[in-house]
Amino acid sequence: MRIEIITTRDWTQWLDTRRAEGLERRLRVGQSPQGVSMRVDGRELLTFCSNDYLGLANHPDIVAALQMGAARWGVGSGAAHLVNGHFEPHDALEFALAEWLRVDRSLLFSTGYMANLAVVGGLVGRGDTVVADKLNHASLVDAAQLSGATLRRYRHGDMADARRQLMRATGTRMLLTDGVFSMDGDVAPLADLMALAEEFDAWLVVDDAHGFGVWGEEGRGSLSELGLIDAGVPEYLVQVGTLGKAFGTAGAFVAGASQPVEVLLQRARSYLFTTAQPPALAVATLASLAIVKSATDLRASWRARVAEFKRGLPPGIELMPSQTPIQPVLVGDSTQAVAWSTRLADAGLWVPAIRPPTVPQGASRLRVTISAAHTPAHIEHLTNALTGLEFTQNPDFPPPPC
Repeated sequence: MRIEIITTRDWTQWLDTRRAEGLERRLRVGQSPQGVSMRVDGRELLTFCSNDYLGLANHPDIVAALQMGAARWGVGSGAAHLVNGHFEPHDALEFALAEWLRVDRSLLFSTGYMANLAVVGGLVGRGDTVVADKLNHASLVDAAQLSGATLRRYRHGDMADARRQLMRATGTRMLLTDGVFSMDGDVAPLADLMALAEEFDAWLVVDDAHGFGVWGEEGRGSLSELGLIDAGVPEYLVQVGTLGKAFGTAGAFVAGASQPVEVLLQRARSYLFTTAQPPALAVATLASLAIVKSATDLRASWRARVAEFKRGLPPGIELMPSQTPIQPVLVGDSTQAVAWSTRLADAGLWVPAIRPPTVPQGASRLRVTISAAHTPAHIEHLTNALTGLEFTQNPDFPPPPC
């Protein structure tokens, strides 16, 4: 019998091209806990690349809660929430998150990516229309494409363009946006989006992964910071948040009115067909939530560090407009961004080069993220190093880019 040999595509040229264009990505191995100082591949680095905005990822109270949770509830959940993987800590955390956000219900997910797949695919489908910001996170783009709905994208932050797309929409309409954009650090025009959602009877889904915990009353996020939900949360608004950023743990949630959340529980595939997060993790996040709610001093701290960073920047450094802990330094050329990142690594600083396809062509940057755990001395070290940037590379320790 003749056996057919099937050959796969040779990726050598593709990989070589990425390397030559400065687009190659490489893993770095952390050898110490998450924090503003880390040991990475044998080197001590001051980190300006983490989303641990409040410095809670290694907080002793949260660590103790995780240990206690594991001792009481074990390690794995064993099954999906709707089989036998939903435990008392999960239930308590969902209730606590909903109470904190002043909404009817919340639903836990293992990752933010899965939460976004759920909320878009669960609420719209074929014959419907998703109108989305062009700079949305990849998970929102994938969620819209996989939902089967027609995807119409508007120019970043352009509400006139969003209106035009809504006017062309068919079926159930959904406006889809990040709250804080992860690579630019700017905030969506949420008041205008709420007005459009009301006018066109559309869902408004806000992925506020980089806003929750960081700002707003008790850390309630971008909508709270802008005073848009002081009088209550409208039923057309669904919020998505991740727990691996300002909360310092892991997982995600969707929060909103009772009916849409119940619809997701009944039909969202990324909820129905995946194992629940460990109950011990929910115990840890309950401890984290208690800290986040009262973390006025931590939120003031990151703001102070951002102000110091802006004041200390040398002339000629182009900082993208942002009032959040995400402070991108625009470079433009990918190879140059890698060179800058490498020079900063040589100075003991971990600042990743962000390049296409994560950002548009010609918009490569250094994504500086500032934490409440950074000190004024840390900020001074960074601004001094930016002042002395040179365009040379150290091939022995290339940067850990995204």
